[in-house]
Amino acid sequence: MSCVAIIVAAGRGRRMGFDKLLAPLAGKSVLQWSLDAFLAADSVTSIVVVTDEVRFASLQFSDQKPVLRIDGGQERYLSVVAGCHAAPKSTYAAIHDGARPLIRPEQIEACIDAARDSGAATLARPVTETLKKASPDGFTRSSVSRENLWYMETPQVFRMLTLTRAYDTVLSRRLPVTDDVSAAEAIGIPTKLVSNPHPNPKITHPADLPLAESILRSLLAGEADA
Repeated sequence: MSCVAIIVAAGRGRRMGFDKLLAPLAGKSVLQWSLDAFLAADSVTSIVVVTDEVRFASLQFSDQKPVLRIDGGQERYLSVVAGCHAAPKSTYAAIHDGARPLIRPEQIEACIDAARDSGAATLARPVTETLKKASPDGFTRSSVSRENLWYMETPQVFRMLTLTRAYDTVLSRRLPVTDDVSAAEAIGIPTKLVSNPHPNPKITHPADLPLAESILRSLLAGEADA
């Protein structure tokens, strides 16, 4: 069954002060690392990169599978909708934040396999830190149980019909969703959590880049030794 990857890379990176998606990371740009992982994932049959022409022109890829470009929207969910509209006909769609460059092909495959079994799946990791509820002026009020709490990551994989129906609902109701799992929840579709064995952080602040590079080099070294 076919699966299109929709890599969302339309953000302006205002918090970084520079284009984080084109920032160098262990010899490639952040966005190139994300693209390469999906190019290497056997279950991915085509890719849509939701980004501008400048970023897309910087990317390198062969003709091993179709790679298309489409402009994004003002909000993430509008970029996902644009990507869905531009995507070749596919049974499944894997949505990935381009600013998560540490994704590995095996993680992508695990999410796609889980989505084939359950209809919807997302990469995620359980919350392990202590959580506190704070007062408006920044003082602790109480602890929050970590039980059954997860950090959402990407890719988030769905049957394409489910994803398009979910975003039709989001658009018609003007729901403020921040990820695709939330869109699926809006139509009553639960998403299977796939525990991530490796870090997959989103590049948000300048300090994230040296940390990501250190993690990435460690992952690559481990793969080379395997």
